[in-house]
Amino acid sequence: MSQRFSLYEDLTVEQNINFYGGIYGLDDERLRERKKWAIEMAGLRGKEQIMTHSLAGGWKQRLALGCSILHEPPILFLDEPTGGVDPVSRRNFWDLIYELSSRGTTVFVTTHYMDEAEHCNTIGFIYSGKLVAIGSPNELKHRLDRYDVYEVHCSNPIDAIELLRQQPWTSETSIFGSAFHISTASQPQATTFIKQTLLANGIQTTQIEKIIPSLEDVFIHFIAAEDERVQQEVA
Repeated sequence: MSQRFSLYEDLTVEQNINFYGGIYGLDDERLRERKKWAIEMAGLRGKEQIMTHSLAGGWKQRLALGCSILHEPPILFLDEPTGGVDPVSRRNFWDLIYELSSRGTTVFVTTHYMDEAEHCNTIGFIYSGKLVAIGSPNELKHRLDRYDVYEVHCSNPIDAIELLRQQPWTSETSIFGSAFHISTASQPQATTFIKQTLLANGIQTTQIEKIIPSLEDVFIHFIAAEDERVQQEVA
């Protein structure tokens, strides 16, 4: 199932299902059975004769998924399946992925959403076309055990990040909403150092909290390590 919606928008919902069922070689009886399942799964009962182009984004994605698995393949590849859909549709779509997985289908998913990747059994981080890390979410997070990660709320996070990046005890920094995350190489006085560094430059901190690294923190760590490795090779 490609990222770009690939069904025929000038066909009805039912016509698209019939077409893909024919491509996958389903006989009439099997197609009737699987068509009923796909329509129920996509929440399109009563909309079988609606033109596909008139469907909302979430329904289109669910219909595309249904057409992709009419023949119940053992392996399914999904290319950014939730791109451009609302949060509720994203959640519903992942419920369907979990159901497929529980039935024994191997599902490969590409995604930019780290909260989605969090729920996968195995994650591979790809950066500049190269696989830089692979493992379960917990395995990848444990690779940051020698670092402490803090979430910092302050008056000027952009300037704060630039200041902290210059400190020898800073490993990585990244913006998270109105706050930012900073990882240090297990510096026991990190909270004090962060406060003092920012205050000396006129930046007030309202909260500094040590946190469990998120997958986004882990990804940033790996791409920073990869960039450093490449720079060393060039040098």
